[in-house]
Amino acid sequence: MSFSNLFDGGFKKRNESHFAAIVRVAMDDGIITPEEQAFLDRLAHNLNIGEEKYKQILKDYKSHPINPPVSYEKRLERLYDLVRMVHVDQIKGNSENKLLHKIGVGLGFHAVNVKYIVDKALTLVNNGVDLDTFVDQIKNMNR
Repeated sequence: MSFSNLFDGGFKKRNESHFAAIVRVAMDDGIITPEEQAFLDRLAHNLNIGEEKYKQILKDYKSHPINPPVSYEKRLERLYDLVRMVHVDQIKGNSENKLLHKIGVGLGFHAVNVKYIVDKALTLVNNGVDLDTFVDQIKNMNR
């Protein structure tokens, strides 16, 4: 087996675990809304999750552990990517906020602060900022 095959496999597993964690967060209230389903479909596509694996994860999402990124920087990068996906999917209003709050908690942000972080993240993404600006603004939002 070549080195590149090892890397691709690890990357694929990480994407599958990430996707399963998002499914678990979406299922927190016991249902997946049509908006959440559309988001999961797009997320699976963006993470290169195949149809068979997609169905398997939806059926047995609890078998995948939730592994939020350890570093604050990585959590912010994932939040940026996910907020942009929700924004592009045009999930708006209460559905958007509810989904992003769930995702924020799932990524390891404290439940008390997640509302403020999500609100700021949505504003930044709506303004079209790049990743570096996003990370800087979220890190310094209390200053």
